[in-house]
Formats: sequence, C-alpha cells, structure tokens
Amino acid sequence: MPVTTEDKIKAVETYIGSFSTADVEAIVGLYADDATVEDPVGTPIKEGIDAIRDFYTGAVANGARLELMGAPRCAGDCVAFPFAANVNMGDKKAHVEIIDTFRFNDDGKVIEMRAFWGPENFITG
Repeated sequence: MPVTTEDKIKAVETYIGSFSTADVEAIVGLYADDATVEDPVGTPIKEGIDAIRDFYTGAVANGARLELMGAPRCAGDCVAFPFAANVNMGDKKAHVEIIDTFRFNDDGKVIEMRAFWGPENFITG
C-alpha cells in the first residue's frame, strides 16, 4: 500500500524531533535497509543502514536543534520540508537553512534522503 500523506508528515516530525534529541536509532528507524542519504546534494552518497547510522551519529554530535520553517510538501512518494538547523560551534552559533526530501517505499520507509543547502545558507554569529 502506498505511503499516505499522514505517514509522510509523521516521518518528518519524527526526524525533526529525534534529531534535536540526538536519538540516532529513531532517525535510523525511518530508513529502509538499502536507503541512501545525500547530505548535502553533491557529496558522496551514504548507502545502507550502517552508513546511515554512522552519518547520523556524527551529525547529531554537534547538538544541532532542528526547527521546521514551513509546512512539509507531499507529492507522489515524496515529501519536501524546509527547516533550520541551529548549531553551537564552540563560542559561535550557526544557523543553516535547509530543504530535505524523503522518498518512501510502499512499506513507509525512507529509501532516499537528499538535503539541499550550501555555503550561502550557513549563517554564523
């Protein structure tokens, strides 16, 4: 059965909340075993659940807190969602504005995540 809009929204909410509490296993639980992560787009793709777990273990280590910056947009088997990552970098803080996309399989698991952001979206202060 295809993934529903409600399932997609719940996955986004779980991702945002779990990232902010450094719950790597909850994040990894969103993904299919053969999923891919490209964060940011243009960097090497992380393939498979072990590589994804390693990626998120490092990603949550900086204590980033994520905040949705608008409603998720659902279309077909995908959802796109704008958010900000607020990160402490020692004595500086960073604010990164990002758009992620998830593509789902029929079991409701993420099979592809892509993160769209670049240097122009990275604000330090």
